[in-house]
Amino acid sequence: MRKKVFQLLVDNTSGVLSRISGLFSRRGYNIESITAGVTADSRFTRITIVASGDDEILDQIEKQVAKLVDVRDIKELAPDNSVYRELALIKVRTNREQRQGVIAVADIFRAKIIDVASDSLIVELTGNQDKIDAFINLLEGYEILELARTGIAGLGRGTENVTYL
Repeated sequence: MRKKVFQLLVDNTSGVLSRISGLFSRRGYNIESITAGVTADSRFTRITIVASGDDEILDQIEKQVAKLVDVRDIKELAPDNSVYRELALIKVRTNREQRQGVIAVADIFRAKIIDVASDSLIVELTGNQDKIDAFINLLEGYEILELARTGIAGLGRGTENVTYL
């Protein structure tokens, strides 16, 4: 099984995300993550989908998604010529003695402490999936109370693959 990152440019209409995710569920395709947001042109939404499967399944995903009415453009974001980022919010149970240890790990990863309570911290971390996974692994000795990850957002490098509509 391989992972592939697809970037879609779609019409910004109600139900578009539901129609795209419905295609995946009807066909039994696996979505690792999906993110969506309006582009600089409010008529369009950029959707980043990370899907997994063998080469045949991944090719089928690309072809099937491209056929949807709302989809204006679809391309693969290859790792060697793209930039990927993910956001994670991590709530960690801490007491006074543990707090400094979590802050030290956060500093190493250039994470931000965005909330402090008497018994917990919330850490904000942005980076690639490996960086976030490594940070979470270093918190092994602490109790993670809650974890929210956005999934990948990505763009191709340079200007040669920009889609103009």
